[in-house]
Amino acid sequence: MNDVVSVSRDREGKGGVALLAIDQLIVRFGGVTALDGPSLDVDQGSICGLIGPNGAGKTTLFNCISRLYTPESGSIDFDGTNLLRREPHEISALGIARTFQNLGLFRTLTVRENIMLGAYSRARPSFTGTSLRPRAAAAAERELRRAADDVLDRMRLADVADHPATGLPYGTLKRVELARAVFQRPRLLMLDEPASGLNHAEVDELAGVIQALRSDFDLTLLLVEHNMGMVMGLCDQVVVLDLGRKIAEGEPRHVQEDRRVIEAYLGAPA
Repeated sequence: MNDVVSVSRDREGKGGVALLAIDQLIVRFGGVTALDGPSLDVDQGSICGLIGPNGAGKTTLFNCISRLYTPESGSIDFDGTNLLRREPHEISALGIARTFQNLGLFRTLTVRENIMLGAYSRARPSFTGTSLRPRAAAAAERELRRAADDVLDRMRLADVADHPATGLPYGTLKRVELARAVFQRPRLLMLDEPASGLNHAEVDELAGVIQALRSDFDLTLLLVEHNMGMVMGLCDQVVVLDLGRKIAEGEPRHVQEDRRVIEAYLGAPA
């Protein structure tokens, strides 16, 4: 087993129930080992930060959970479901949503339309239903719009709801992408570098929004992030990867003082 510092956490009544359990994942691309056996649990209702230098395996782990990659060995359990037995298109229906490092918005659609795309696949009436029951289809569309407007309000995006995505500030677009993921009503929300490209004020605002979303929607969050101020101020638990291996985990204040974490980031003995 890897020599890993594991620090006990005060779970503040959450009971330590793991919603996501990852065990000994191995992922290789040719002769390169991207994940070398990391294991971690993400407790229900918690915010877990996944950090490490570039090339540590963070996004690879995200892609395994999303089923974009299939590990060579190991297991991923989500609330009793073996994710490795599921296809990528089934992941959202299980209650898992994610954002990506690069924005995937449709620039010509309005902000509201972009958000509603997050739920069309499961909520929009079928062609047959639309043809035979136009009133029911119209009612479903109105309900979808109402739900989208609720998310827009919570994400402080109501004033740009009818604005095309093109031309909006980058920080606003990051919140639109987050809102689209939340609109899927996930239980686990995975955020891949949500603060990337944001200024200090925008990072602080985003951290507040994420905290509110956890409470309002009973979310569990797993985030990859390089902004250490945000990670240390927001997360209940931090897991550190380096060269595909887990080298530390625990409360933020303990992890940031760990010698191996400092060495991994600085590239030299602390």
